[in-house]
This record gives sequence, structure tokens and C-alpha cells, in this order.
Amino acid sequence: MFKDHNESYEQIREAVKRLCASFPGEYWRQQDSESRYPTEFVQALVDTGYLAALVPEEYGGSGLDLKAACIILETIHETGCNGAACHAQMYTMGTLLRHGSETQKQRWLPGIANGTLRLQAFGVTEPDSGTDTTRITTTAVRDGDHYVVNGQKIWTSRVGHSDLMVLLARTASRDTMPKPTQGLSVFMVDLREEVGHSITITPIETMINHSTNSVFFDDLKVPAENLIGNEGEGFGHILDGMNAERILIGAECIGDARFLVQRAAAYASEREVFGRPIGQNQGIQFPIAEAHIQTEAAALMVEKAATSFDEGQPCGTEANMAKLLASEASWKAADVCMQTLGGFAFALEHDVERKFRETRLYRIAPISTNLILSHVGTHVLGMPKSF
Repeated sequence: MFKDHNESYEQIREAVKRLCASFPGEYWRQQDSESRYPTEFVQALVDTGYLAALVPEEYGGSGLDLKAACIILETIHETGCNGAACHAQMYTMGTLLRHGSETQKQRWLPGIANGTLRLQAFGVTEPDSGTDTTRITTTAVRDGDHYVVNGQKIWTSRVGHSDLMVLLARTASRDTMPKPTQGLSVFMVDLREEVGHSITITPIETMINHSTNSVFFDDLKVPAENLIGNEGEGFGHILDGMNAERILIGAECIGDARFLVQRAAAYASEREVFGRPIGQNQGIQFPIAEAHIQTEAAALMVEKAATSFDEGQPCGTEANMAKLLASEASWKAADVCMQTLGGFAFALEHDVERKFRETRLYRIAPISTNLILSHVGTHVLGMPKSF
């Protein structure tokens, strides 16, 4: 754990850099080549307390704010590492922290804080509902002192490396509710004894090493005491966690963008063609400079969103805008870096093609660019809804 809870953001940044130095590009290339989960890297983050940054001190965590968590993930990505393997351990517990009972918090948060319990799986998305969460069809039916869960989730990352899952399911039919967001409930699911029995995990092969899966529930019994918050109000309960997720992933994108801009600038300064550094040519220099400017502007939006979150202010719009701007900046930086390095960008040893693949994800997940634009167009600018 952190020795000094009052250490500055800059001290946190430097400490994370030192940790990440032990996991250079060779380490990540090996994980990719073997489709392997980066166990050693995740354990190092557990041992130093960084994954418990947002867990309050009274439950054994570091009690830091979201800004500090952003710095941790941003720095991980700026060094060329990848926090996606474990970032959910930071924010998924937010639903429990804000809406769970004190008994539930005492039961789970200390283990989440010290790493003996991994809460890295968030079961929300389904094959037929996509980002329209109100149309999920996984059901949880009350039966005495249990709920019986049936259905399927998809794109459930890290579930094979998690002890617990936060699960969103329907406890009442959408058609019977005054609002489509009603009738959804949140549960804490203990995966340890159910995987292979009432829970089946099917890995999905993807273009990045993201440990994502389909998850099937077949008469899964969840104790009623594992219901988090109020039955039927689960959609609202998960929103805070989603805002934190979008802000933190925005910070990861800023880290990716800075990694890629730095690689591009360094290569352009050293690579000579026709007797001069290619970075001397405005056609190479200006796109890199533009990517840097876009990155730093996006970083300010991420900081603004994190500040609003830490102050307890409504920040759904800020979280969405931060994630959009940061993901677009990182993708711009990735494209510019690939173009700058030319053929060498495709060589695995430079780690550029890996970051190119990894950062592309965040224009789609955890919420697509189009849905963010729709949110801003309708909820901020007051235009008619398009769906």
C-alpha cells in the first residue's frame, strides 16, 4: 500500500514509471504472442496498492481521488504498458461502494483492496442489445432466499481472471415498467464455485489481447443478500461506475497518445532520408505537432471530468466528452506514428503496431463515439432524439 497517502500526484506518476520499467516492450510482446494474461504486471499493481486507489482507507484501500487513479492509468499507458488487463479492479467496485449495504462493503471491499478478491468483471452487454442496456434479456427471478439467473453476456473482459462479477439483470419485464430503465437490478456474483457449472465462459479471439468472453448463465442461484441497492433500480446504480470507467479510460487514451507522439517525434528526429532528418520536413513535423496539441487539449477535458467526479457533481456529459476526445486523440496519434515510422511501424519490436491496435478499441468501447454524440446532441443541445 502507499506509505504516504498524501503523496503528490507527481510522486505517484514517478512511482508508477519505476514500476512499469520492469515491464518493457518485450514483456508485452510475449503476452501477445502467447495470448497470455499479464499476471506478473497485475500482481505488481496489487502489491503496490495502485489497484486499490479508489477504495476508502476504512476498507483497506488507498483512499485516493479519481484524479490520482487517472494519473496511475495514464502513466501505465504512457510507458507502453497496458492497464486494460486490470483497470476494472479500480472502478467496478464503485457500484458496491456507493449503493451497497455496510455489511456488503465489509464483506467484499477489504479483499478487493488487498487483492485476495479480484473484482474485474462487469456483466452488462448482451449480444442482442448492444449499447441499448434497457433491452437486456438476462433475467433474475426471486425464488425464496435466492434469485435464479438465466441469460447471456458478451464482451465480458477478464471474467476468467476474476473472483467476483457485478451483474446487471432484469428483475421485471421492460414492458411492465413506466420507464425502460426501471426493472433492472444489480447483483454481486461469486464466480469461484459456479464457473463450469451454472456459469459457462467462452473466450472470444480478438485482434488485441484483451481476455474478453461470452458468459452464459444457466439457472445460476444468487443469494438475495447479494442484491446491491434496491431491486429494480440497478440502472441508476451502475451509472456512477460507468462515469468513472469512461474517465479512467480517457486517461489511458491520453497515455497511449503521449507514448505514440513521443515515439513519432523521436523517430522523425533521428531518421535521415535524402540527407536530412525526416522531422525537418513540415509534412512529417506538422501532423505530429497537431497530434500533440489534440492530446493535450483532450487531457484537460479528462481532468475536468475527474474534478467534477471527485467533487460529487453530475458528470455524465463530461465523462462522455472526455472519453470521446481522448480516444480520438489517441487514434490520431496512432495513425500519425504509423505513418511516420513507415515500414518499421509494422515491426513488432517497436511496439507501435501493438499500441495502434490497443488504442483503436476505445473509439468503440466502453461506449461508442456515435452514442456520445447522440447524448450531447439531445441531452446538452436539446435536439430531437434520433432513436
